Amino acid sequence: MKVLLAHTPEMRRNYYGDRSLTGLRAAADVILHESDDTLDAASLVRAAKDVDIIVADRMTEGRGEIFAQLPRLRAFVRCAVDIRNVDVGAASQAGVLVTRAGPGFVQAVAELAVGFMVDLSRGVSRATADYQAGRKPEARMGRQLAGSRIGIIGYGSIGRYLAEIAKVMRMEVLVCDPFADVSDGAIRQVGLDELLAASDYVVCLAIANEQTENMIGEAALARMQTHAVFVNLSRGNLVDEAALARALREGRIAGAAMDVGRAPDQMPTPELAKLPGVVATPHVGGLTPQAIEYQSLETVRQVEAIVKGEVPQGAVNAERWTRRP
Repeated sequence: MKVLLAHTPEMRRNYYGDRSLTGLRAAADVILHESDDTLDAASLVRAAKDVDIIVADRMTEGRGEIFAQLPRLRAFVRCAVDIRNVDVGAASQAGVLVTRAGPGFVQAVAELAVGFMVDLSRGVSRATADYQAGRKPEARMGRQLAGSRIGIIGYGSIGRYLAEIAKVMRMEVLVCDPFADVSDGAIRQVGLDELLAASDYVVCLAIANEQTENMIGEAALARMQTHAVFVNLSRGNLVDEAALARALREGRIAGAAMDVGRAPDQMPTPELAKLPGVVATPHVGGLTPQAIEYQSLETVRQVEAIVKGEVPQGAVNAERWTRRP
């Protein structure tokens, strides 16, 4: 079987790796995408016209029109958890299997959340920028995490892991998630309004869907304390960025940190990232060797199963898969 690895060379270096590529080549005949430009729908159809499986990075969209134009395609394998830019309905109608990777980035993202909180509390990035620019940094009173209160919005895998770290750091932990059961007596489950009003650190880890669109907007930010900071490690569309910018400019919250936003590839919006009191990173929360290898090796295992005609772990429409080998 033939497999198109849709990652650009840079994406392969950062998000796939030699070990996974070797494993993929052992399972199938691999065609590499060698351009630095992400494949759009038309170029993806041209590149995949003779392949059985597409292994796609998070930027390569699985638009509805591609599946009917690729009669040989058997599976669209996403090397990411998020498949919102894959038209699963159109793939199912064509009999194409869609898979996703598991969340191998739990520890990496939780650790970045801690780094963000320390940075915002102690002015690490601000002081570093001053020193590097030859300015005398202003010595400001910081806040220690121990004894502070963290409010975690979303109690999934990352939220649970972060809560355990926060407990060890002697933080008081509040959690808001209407779909989660919090059995730990050291963690207090509250509503969103109470979490926002009571927390020194508000960390957004909720899933992105229609219900959470712009969840952090004008009203939510108005409930936060003026010394509190907001951290987003979920998706940019959970935040009304104009409202967040106003809150920061007007000093209604003390700062914000983000690894995601509404810019391309879910990166922080530059206009928001450049505001004083903001720490922004370019969607690198899961960019560690352990996290990346977890997901890329999972796509290898998925391809191995598909080649055998088996339904792999991570399949999202197995009941509609008619283009089996």
